[in-house]
Amino acid sequence: MKTASVRPFPMSHVLSTYARFPVTLVRGEGSRVWDDAGKSYLDFCTGIAVCSLGHCPPRLVEAIREQAGTLLHVSNLYFTPQQEELARVIVEDHVKIPGKVFFANSGAEANDGLIKTARRFGHAKPQADGAPRYEVLSFTKSFHGRTLGGISATGQDKVKEGFDPLPQGFRHLPLNDLAALEAAIAPETAAILLEPVQGEGGVNVATPEFLRGVAALCKKHDLLLLLDEVQTGFGRCGQAMAWRALAAEIEPDAISWAKGMGGGFPIGAFWLSDRAIDDAGKALSSLMGPGSHGTTYGGNPLACTASLAVLAEIAEKDLNSNVLRQEQRIREQIASWELPVITEVRGIGLLLGVGIDATKFAVPEGKLPAAFVCGKMLEAGLLVPPAGPDTIRLLPPLNVSDAEIDEALSTFKAVLSSLS
Repeated sequence: MKTASVRPFPMSHVLSTYARFPVTLVRGEGSRVWDDAGKSYLDFCTGIAVCSLGHCPPRLVEAIREQAGTLLHVSNLYFTPQQEELARVIVEDHVKIPGKVFFANSGAEANDGLIKTARRFGHAKPQADGAPRYEVLSFTKSFHGRTLGGISATGQDKVKEGFDPLPQGFRHLPLNDLAALEAAIAPETAAILLEPVQGEGGVNVATPEFLRGVAALCKKHDLLLLLDEVQTGFGRCGQAMAWRALAAEIEPDAISWAKGMGGGFPIGAFWLSDRAIDDAGKALSSLMGPGSHGTTYGGNPLACTASLAVLAEIAEKDLNSNVLRQEQRIREQIASWELPVITEVRGIGLLLGVGIDATKFAVPEGKLPAAFVCGKMLEAGLLVPPAGPDTIRLLPPLNVSDAEIDEALSTFKAVLSSLS
């Protein structure tokens, strides 16, 4: 196990909104990054599931370079071929259900678009007395972004502290408890929002039975089924869409994405189904017409070109197959260690959470166990992020090699063994 030096970078002019690890990163290539002292780290954080192809992949770099010399940005008052092509690829090759796409800059913005769509739907399909439906049901330990709408939808109190009064119309229920969900549906409910795999909340997977039950309840009560695939989409879970890895037969009404779809370039999006919502054949996607939503930067030629390059590389190199193969290798190796400090491995594909038992090692006062362990991994040359107080995420690039998996797991095992 190698040990790399870490040291903080003084950032007196930057808001302290992040509890940063004490390292300053300056360069990346493939699955590795280097700090300002020249030390190398194996990166299994990848910008928190953002760098799908690793750092500075040649195809993405060249696509950005070429497009930057042609056309960076124009207003969404005009058409651009890159935006039209990316929307087509997403609808036809990935979602495979007729619909329309809106491009944003982040997952939080994409989720705000889903929430606004639910409100629009609630006006178009109101309660029996004519009052609009407005409520969105989501789940405890969920995470849907840091905007006021996003934290209202998020089922974690820690992100809401000090931001009252929050937008109303959200309730949170236990994941995978279909009876509790059904009992919570009220006349004002318009939609159900969930992550197929909760990333920030601890890598908790929605069961296939639960997803099927949610879809059935949405049909029964005329609710929208909203899927947050910001962290799970476009190959991270071994499928183009994570919901298909769990319950392929369901058909969502709307989906949000960001993170890995740009490979490191900021882009987000949401898709709305073209399905009819009334007897007249009005499409759900038509509810968000001119003036209903907008963005200055979203979907500009540079962002769409970057995303097209990433999605093409994932498809042409069949990286979904590598994701599933590496998941199996990781699970088998961790199981073979039989370390008491490891409680379980949760997740799908290369969105994996390793649960740790904090009673098996000493945690410094004021430190959360997972964050403490991630700090020790950093010292040993491996970047991994926490997911809640007792879970460590493994988020390598989708094209990670056998040798890189083996090296990372060797470091992982050594650190946990030394602690326990």
